[in-house]
Amino acid sequence: MAEAARHRSAGDANSAFAALERAHVLGQLDFVPHVRVHWQMLRIGWAAGDRREVTGQLMRIALVPVGHLVGRLPIGNTGGSNVSAFKPMAIPPDLERLIEDRDR
Repeated sequence: MAEAARHRSAGDANSAFAALERAHVLGQLDFVPHVRVHWQMLRIGWAAGDRREVTGQLMRIALVPVGHLVGRLPIGNTGGSNVSAFKPMAIPPDLERLIEDRDR
């Protein structure tokens, strides 16, 4: 999230969004970080005038509580509107190592 904020402050929305996608993979199992990532993705979409991203993020923000309540989250999903909100995805090896280290 800090990396995304640095990129956003520097005016690099694409790099900020890429950092948020990685943060989503890392934080999606924890409710608060999960919502925060989607909120930041929404802000970037809004600033860019990207209606698809804004709509997609609003839907995802609404679905986060449901996903956590029923325990159905698409592990590895990057969280952007360019992928289905329900599609599990492969976790990049460097993030997989961070997740494993965190869970020990």
